[in-house]
Amino acid sequence: MADDKRPRALGFNHVALEVGDIEEALAWYGRIFAFELRGKSESMAFIDLGDQFLALQKGRRQGADDGRHFGLVVDDKTAARRALEAAGIELVPGPFLDFRDPWGNRIEIVGYDNIQFTKAPNVLRGMGLTRLAKNASAKKELAAKGMAVE
Repeated sequence: MADDKRPRALGFNHVALEVGDIEEALAWYGRIFAFELRGKSESMAFIDLGDQFLALQKGRRQGADDGRHFGLVVDDKTAARRALEAAGIELVPGPFLDFRDPWGNRIEIVGYDNIQFTKAPNVLRGMGLTRLAKNASAKKELAAKGMAVE
């Protein structure tokens, strides 16, 4: 609607996860993922994701997540599976590559090549990455929305 004055949701700036000790959480996630810190305090840490970030906040109080989760995009889903297995992390049964961290946060690993999510070339460059490819299915979905990638 042209006269609709509601704001349009554009995406995510960050996701915040409650964890135990910040240093312990950084070490745990560092066993699986290569990352750079954007910043850190005694009660918070910010894992850089280019133009987004993952915030780790000290103080998990609720039980483990069941269906509630978020999809973390990685450049190599196969490497993520290997890292999870090498770290002895139990996967959540089902069709996706899901796991829970020691504090009960559920995370689904999603391959960049297989989804519509796209990082702008300047953001990839700033992250020290070369252009990441999309598979045919993702390209088709993007093209259908007028967001074709080369």
